Amino acid sequence: MKTFLLAFGATAAALIAFAPAASQTSALKGHNSNAPVDVAADRIEVQDRADRAVFSGNVVVRQAELTLTAPRLTVAYSNSGGIEIDRIDGSGGVTVKSPSETASGQFAIYDIESRLITLIGNVHLIRGDSNVNGGRLVINLRDGTAVMDGGAPAGVKSQGGRVTGTFTVPQRRD
Repeated sequence: MKTFLLAFGATAAALIAFAPAASQTSALKGHNSNAPVDVAADRIEVQDRADRAVFSGNVVVRQAELTLTAPRLTVAYSNSGGIEIDRIDGSGGVTVKSPSETASGQFAIYDIESRLITLIGNVHLIRGDSNVNGGRLVINLRDGTAVMDGGAPAGVKSQGGRVTGTFTVPQRRD
């Protein structure tokens, strides 16, 4: 069975690397994507004919040092000799945390096959005292890059089409 990795630690290298106070090493470098995935929710509805499971109510997903929380999570899977997760969608306000970073947005999509995580709608990425805000964040787990842009799809709240950020700088003595 495929397990899923909701890693956004690579975003630090791509988005906050130019902030002197931020480390350029991803907090999830070496993350064990084969680690067991634990899911807790108030309710689960298995839609076997649609190859989908819907978790709702205080959903918490943990894998190694990674945690995802959302009010609702849909898991699309294939069932060919065993359950294999293909895609995970979170909605209602999603937060993804690693030991040193937190990303949040209205929606999250993790496409297992393409190894892309997308957060959409009022996206916030925080690492230490530095933060970046925008409408959409796409994290490519294959090459460790991340792209934040200001726009979000029609009907999804965003930051007015702009990316904004606040970054810490080292304190110097005069």
